[in-house]
Amino acid sequence: MKTLIRLEITRALRNKKFMFFSVIYPPALYVLIAGSNSNARMPGLDIDLSLYYMVAMAAFGAMTAVLMGNSERIAREREAGWVRQLRLTALPGRGYVAAKIASAATVSLPSIVLVLLTGAVAMGVRLDAWQWVAVGLSSWAGSFVFAALGVAIGYLATGDAVRPLTMLFYFGLAFLGGLWLPSSSLPGWVRDIGAWVPTHAYTALGQAVEAGHAPHLGDVGLLAGYLVLFASAAAWLYRRDTRKA
Repeated sequence: MKTLIRLEITRALRNKKFMFFSVIYPPALYVLIAGSNSNARMPGLDIDLSLYYMVAMAAFGAMTAVLMGNSERIAREREAGWVRQLRLTALPGRGYVAAKIASAATVSLPSIVLVLLTGAVAMGVRLDAWQWVAVGLSSWAGSFVFAALGVAIGYLATGDAVRPLTMLFYFGLAFLGGLWLPSSSLPGWVRDIGAWVPTHAYTALGQAVEAGHAPHLGDVGLLAGYLVLFASAAAWLYRRDTRKA
């Protein structure tokens, strides 16, 4: 499993297109959205716009790396026969799923770090040392949830259908979770739905730290529940794919 994790990380780092969209795109989007209004206050929130979107874009970048990269890569590997070859080795099914989740979450780190550096250097965000560490760790830990979702989608969809299905989850979760617009600016029925999606709890972890508080147990519990759900679905879909093969 360790060998597979190293292989997956190396493959992702060599993919220039993937690295652009998962590492460069989020901080660039952060500057584009908040650059000219960095000192403005978020509507309905007692927080600077630059601070709000720093956490939002760190989450967005991590989700891009683990969700988009995982799902499409797995669907292509299934069609190319790579997964079938792995089944001939001593690697167990749970090891394959765990390796995919771990390697994807590891690759999300550069995006998170670059967004935080952009906030500190270019946007003038100021936090205590523990807050910087806590925001980074919570953003990274939360990305495991979407890495598991990416594995599940990769086994659920074919190579032709995986991209539109992934994009549906990608943009839907980003919108409902408040990564582009604060939840307070959305209609009431959208907020009611968004309160139960994993991206809402994901961004809430960093926002709590920004305010100087510990993450709420409800948000941590919701993310843990989704991690178990998505990882279990990925493992079940992997076993189903094995039986078909």
